[in-house]
Amino acid sequence: MATNAFYSLSAILILLSLLSLSNACFPSDRAALLAFKSTLHESNLHLFDTWSGSNCCHRWYGVSCDPETRRVADINLRGESEDPLFRKSNTSSGYMTGTISLAVCLLPRLSALTLADWKALSGPIPPCLTSLPFLRVLDLAGNQFSGQIPADIGRLSRLAVLNLADNQISGQIPANFGNLTSLTHLDLRGNQISGQIPPNFGNLRMLSRALLSRNKLTGSIPPSVSYIYRLSDLDLSLNSLTGPIPAGLGKMAVLATLNLDGNRISGPIPTTLIGSGISILNLSRNEIGGYIPDLFGARSYFTVLDLSYNNLTGRIPKSISAATFVGHLDVSHNHLCGAIPAGAPFDHLEASSFAYNDCLCGKPLKPC
Repeated sequence: MATNAFYSLSAILILLSLLSLSNACFPSDRAALLAFKSTLHESNLHLFDTWSGSNCCHRWYGVSCDPETRRVADINLRGESEDPLFRKSNTSSGYMTGTISLAVCLLPRLSALTLADWKALSGPIPPCLTSLPFLRVLDLAGNQFSGQIPADIGRLSRLAVLNLADNQISGQIPANFGNLTSLTHLDLRGNQISGQIPPNFGNLRMLSRALLSRNKLTGSIPPSVSYIYRLSDLDLSLNSLTGPIPAGLGKMAVLATLNLDGNRISGPIPTTLIGSGISILNLSRNEIGGYIPDLFGARSYFTVLDLSYNNLTGRIPKSISAATFVGHLDVSHNHLCGAIPAGAPFDHLEASSFAYNDCLCGKPLKPC
């Protein structure tokens, strides 16, 4: 009787052991994570203290595994978080130094790599990341990463989020960038990226946000951008872009924010922008000339319409009063002339919105 009980207990222990092994992470994944950790240095939060034991799928901070394959799928380490680990240390912001080890490329099922807002991570983006076929999220924002965007980044056919904002990335946007046809969110703001926006940029048909401000981009805006029918936010401000504004931008179905300020864009304001769905339109600090289109109407709804610091001439269109809404309007620092129209929205604007033109007059400026 006792013997039967012993064998039954042994069978249960063996079963539990097998179940435990089946839930453990792969030894090669664990080794890759430890090599990845070895080039990173963080001492305030002690988050890497949790990276111990044989099962990297269990309670390793920021590590998640696929429930079916038990392979490491996500590395999510953010330097700014409301996580209890941060609250316990009485901070909402961490600090980490070091580089990204090539060992991260030995995680064949990795779908997300987030090392954002640590302020001091540096070095290049490992080119071998483009060999990870399941990578969907690459978020390295808010650090000091340098070097170029990996030349073969177009191989990442599943990549949906690419956030490299506020680093020291240089070089050009790779020519194969248009191959990232699954991309929905692109943020390259605050780097030193130069050269032109690739002509095939419009191939990114799934893109909803394209944020490329505060770089060193040159050349003209590719007309193909207007083919991105899901795009709602386009920010190309504070670069050195030249040439005209593609008229197709005003025909995009969901584009709501268009920031082109702080470039060297020339030519006229496309008439398509006036009756579009764009509600934030910032064209300030460029070399745009010609007249302000006199085509405002019920479809015109602008929370921000900033045309300041350009070479606009002629009169302020009276049809602006026919717009459904105009909040902030700034036409200062141009070559406009004539009487400022009466009524809304002009009756609630400051004189600074009209200052430094050739011969504007009327309220809130001096009488005509």
